[in-house]
Amino acid sequence: MKKKLIRIPGVLLGIFLFLSSSIYAQTVQTDSVYIAANYDKKEYMIPMRDGIKLFTAVYTPKTKDVPYPFLMQRTPYSCAPYGEANYSTRIGPSMDLVRDGYIFVRQDVRGRYMSEGTFTWTAPNKDNPKEWDESADTYDTIDWLIKNVKNNNGKVGTFGGSYPGFYVTVGMMDAHPALKAAMPSAPMGDLWRGDDGVHNGAFMMPHNINFISSFGIKRPMPLQKYPAGKLKYDTPDGYQFWLDHGPLTNLNPKHFKGEIIHWEEYLQHPVYDEFWKSRNVEPHLKNIKPAVMSVGGWFDAQDIKGPFIVYNGIKENSPKTSNRLIIGPWYHGSWFTAPGDRSANIPWGSNTGEYYRKELEFKFFGFYLKGRGNMDLPAVMAFNTGANQWKSLDKWPPDVTNHQRFYLMANGKLSTEDVSQTGEPFDEYISDPKKPVPYTSEITTRFGNDWMVEDQRFVATRPDVIVYQSEILQEDMTVSGPIKVNLTVSTSGTDADFVVKVIDVYPNDAKDPDPNPQKIKMGGYQMLLRGDPIRAKFRNSLEKPEPMVPGEPTAINYQLTDVFHTFKKGHRIMVQIQSTWFPMIDLNPGKFMDLFNDAKAEDFKKTTQRIYHSNQQKSSITFDVYKN
Repeated sequence: MKKKLIRIPGVLLGIFLFLSSSIYAQTVQTDSVYIAANYDKKEYMIPMRDGIKLFTAVYTPKTKDVPYPFLMQRTPYSCAPYGEANYSTRIGPSMDLVRDGYIFVRQDVRGRYMSEGTFTWTAPNKDNPKEWDESADTYDTIDWLIKNVKNNNGKVGTFGGSYPGFYVTVGMMDAHPALKAAMPSAPMGDLWRGDDGVHNGAFMMPHNINFISSFGIKRPMPLQKYPAGKLKYDTPDGYQFWLDHGPLTNLNPKHFKGEIIHWEEYLQHPVYDEFWKSRNVEPHLKNIKPAVMSVGGWFDAQDIKGPFIVYNGIKENSPKTSNRLIIGPWYHGSWFTAPGDRSANIPWGSNTGEYYRKELEFKFFGFYLKGRGNMDLPAVMAFNTGANQWKSLDKWPPDVTNHQRFYLMANGKLSTEDVSQTGEPFDEYISDPKKPVPYTSEITTRFGNDWMVEDQRFVATRPDVIVYQSEILQEDMTVSGPIKVNLTVSTSGTDADFVVKVIDVYPNDAKDPDPNPQKIKMGGYQMLLRGDPIRAKFRNSLEKPEPMVPGEPTAINYQLTDVFHTFKKGHRIMVQIQSTWFPMIDLNPGKFMDLFNDAKAEDFKKTTQRIYHSNQQKSSITFDVYKN
């Protein structure tokens, strides 16, 4: 299969990259000069309750006219550069906070880089206070800082995105009294329930394998730099690389050689067992004392679930906690530095990232750590994509006026009317694991970000992608919360994947962007709004997979991740269904088996899938409709 490669004209691309890199380099240089001129740096090995010492870099303001609060980040990604004479170019969530004046703390977590001890993947919370976990390490670090770093005001805030967001979350549990404000951004909440690892039983390949190839290397002793990853690409085309690579069982003989710790854990725990359950943070979010502001992006390709897991876990288990949620139109971590004016080809009408940093993050830490101003931020600030505006809400998901179901009908229709149908009671397609549907038109070995809003026309005409489309909308429709998927399907095999994508189809006369170096045509643009797979064997339980009965119509019900989006008047709603999404998710052989340990190349066969839409066996998606 020949895939479309999007190319930017060479001169324009060169100018764009030169200007972007020059501006970024100039900004970093300016920030670096400011930090070195206004902060002193000290390095410490801080002892934990079990005697292990953690490497910690502390940046204190040179000006001593007032005591300062701490802003701390604990990370598995290194506190480099090491050495008290070597300053980081980034010490806080934003330069606005750096200029405002805090004591910034960066710490290598246990077992990583220059800290002592043994690293444990998303270490679970324990009940014995004498034993270590990441909550205890956070507590002990804060206790030492308060007692040993001069000119502090006795208040601490924590911040971090992605894996460091996980450390913010567990640090809120059994928190030190000095911890007053916590900002987990895109936190890893549950690797097997929608974050980086597994989505509804389907393994997210580039998220995981590229990451653990280097991150999972064993560390015999503290070090400043990890060796290169075990995975080596011999082509820039990730689609072809993974197609040639074969099943997941080839990873060890071809690349990892049994030396990647976290891959071995996947092999030992191929279902949602106690190992993974113990790493779900949600049940432990009890009696949370610090004020919390969870942050995430609607188009975060890695940890889109984490902010909702943390926010909802606190709402359910610690209802008295000051608990806020901020969700903007961002990709993974872009709220820290990017303007936030667009995602790929989709403009948002304002610099949403700058607004967040100056108006939300700055105010949150200023109030709780410096006692400045009023805490008048709403419980939830959510950016409505489509309408392109921020909305203040008192909770998430917000109250809705009704639930709008769209039925998958014959002849590719998507209709709100449940009318009697004649003809074939199903749509049918053949899924061939040797010719899988690509998840992006980009030639890449990384999972990237832009595919989260990518134009889906590059796959819409494939015979193994079933398309349903509504009539032109006669008025705006704003939807919020999770999208409910209710399918009746069958497969000729004993297992199958079903990927459901919800798409906003632009009018044929939609204007092209200006400037438009990529020559994008927005007329009829099929913007991916949400997409997620489900592996059929996990349809009833992530713990106990069950085979499909070949040819038997079977109900599959699940949810796509939350949205807050306005389908504008003149647009259409589209649903695409397919059984491969490669290499975003690993290939399903169509056979009930353990894909981590047992699948061989000869197991992968073509299968015939059916989506039913008869009067007795219906398939649909349901939106929660929001109105002001």
